[in-house]
Amino acid sequence: MHFTSEQRLDGAVLERAFTLGEIPGILWTPASVSVPTPVILLSPPPLGLRKTYPRLVARARHAAADGFATATIELPGSGDRPRWPAAEQALVNLRRAMEAGEPVSDEIIDALILPLVDKSVPEWQAALDALLALPEIGGPVGYSGGVISIGTRLAVVEPRISAAVLFAGSFVPRAMFEEARQVTIPLHVLLQWDDEGNDRQAALDLFDAFGSKEKTLHANMGGHTGVPQFAADEAGRFLARHLK
Repeated sequence: MHFTSEQRLDGAVLERAFTLGEIPGILWTPASVSVPTPVILLSPPPLGLRKTYPRLVARARHAAADGFATATIELPGSGDRPRWPAAEQALVNLRRAMEAGEPVSDEIIDALILPLVDKSVPEWQAALDALLALPEIGGPVGYSGGVISIGTRLAVVEPRISAAVLFAGSFVPRAMFEEARQVTIPLHVLLQWDDEGNDRQAALDLFDAFGSKEKTLHANMGGHTGVPQFAADEAGRFLARHLK
């Protein structure tokens, strides 16, 4: 992990940009850290860190106020990372089907989501290795964000993650339902009821499939980016309860 810049946000949060090989990322820590701090992995949507930075830094500020570090990395094919032609074609096919009012086929969903999960999860694990090697970062580890299939896979294969907030705002391949049954960590799932780009029933079925004994579904009216602040606050309290 190579740090490339740093700045203080209102004197309360230290923000450091980094690269991990070819992968850009950002680490936020409370400005005054006296002991190793639990860390929350903030998974962004596949829109690029520059576009999603305002949302990510807002979540990082809230987490820092609770005493947590947070970190994010650029997803494959997003932002300044090399283009991914196969994923871009799958996205074109998805938009074409939705604009035509046609059902989104399993083939389109698989082509769009599964390669992203396969590539992203090992990168998140490598990032976690590097983060936990820093003297100011310690466990436990939380996860927060989407794509929900990335969070599902991580919850299965990464034993260092103690609890996860999952954003139900992306299409779910059928293969992920079997993986969901293997998830056992506490979960808090956020669902926007009127999300035009999300298969609501698939999100509900995925929640039902999760094998966790503690799992909460927090559904609110509104579109994809309309998560109310009180719902975000409740998700923060969930992570604080499990990481402190």
